Amino acid sequence: MNHGGNIYQFARRLGCLPEQVLDFSANINPKQAVDLNCLQGVQLTPYADPDYGLLKQALDRRYPIPAGVDIELFNGASAAIFALLRGLQPKDLVLYTPLYGEYAHIAGELGCAVHNINRFNHLLADVPERSTVVFVNPSTPDGRLYDLQELLAAWQAADCTIIIDESFLDFCSADSVAERIAHYDKLYVIKSLSKFYGCAGIRIGFILAATAAIKELHRFEPAWKLSSLDMAYMQQALANNAFIEQTLEQTAYLRDLLYQSLQGSGLFDKIYPGQANFLLARMANGGDGYRLQAQLEPSRILIRVCDNFEGLDKSHVRFAVKDELTISQLAHSFKNVKK
Repeated sequence: MNHGGNIYQFARRLGCLPEQVLDFSANINPKQAVDLNCLQGVQLTPYADPDYGLLKQALDRRYPIPAGVDIELFNGASAAIFALLRGLQPKDLVLYTPLYGEYAHIAGELGCAVHNINRFNHLLADVPERSTVVFVNPSTPDGRLYDLQELLAAWQAADCTIIIDESFLDFCSADSVAERIAHYDKLYVIKSLSKFYGCAGIRIGFILAATAAIKELHRFEPAWKLSSLDMAYMQQALANNAFIEQTLEQTAYLRDLLYQSLQGSGLFDKIYPGQANFLLARMANGGDGYRLQAQLEPSRILIRVCDNFEGLDKSHVRFAVKDELTISQLAHSFKNVKK
């Protein structure tokens, strides 16, 4: 599924290398927790541990797992989403939109009845009883961080299966809802590691759920989903505790810098207040995000037009938080955009 623009296709069209593209389309931390040199001592001859013991220990230190809760690892958060919905086989799936397309895609494959709720306008709308609800927090593509207490109570009262996608929560000073799993065993929490730790090529995501629910999910999973290299890298990254605070401070500073650049361009009539590592903006006077993209191409800048998010159109564009120099280059390029 499309998480950002296709940087390789974009680079081929411009006749440059992918690393020469200023990629604002993909929400990946511009910093990395560890250097690839940490993989030099990894042994590739034996099979990797099929129980992922050392990686699970590292995850438990980073995200303390409550009593009665267990974890299942996947080859990225997208794989976790697909496996979970295939396992649950929901009849009614409630999607709080806008959100990215994985959920609607797999729902179509499974033949679910999909109920979209626009969280901008109808956040507290009723949901079908015993439905499966999906909520991304902080949300994408706007990055809003929600207090879910009222919604969780309403979903539980309706006996819903609840999926909370916290792929971007690490960028916020906020608590996970995983603690509530001990009190409601139909709650599942999805986490991604690649975004916060700046390693999109290391495909590791996981699900937290009640122990019995994880056992049921695990029955359908193959052994050795993760490579020894993936696990070794992520164990080192998770151990870098200083990186967590550095990233929170850096993201807040750079997000504010990006906000100022967007606001100062005069191209947008709304910039959504986000708490994650990206910002959503709406072009002024019904402007066309694809036209903006075309005008930014000479500067090798790739952005994310959000017309494939339910409830948004091509006037909505998303910008990932990048480093100071890259944001400065974006601000400079805005000056050449014809309004």
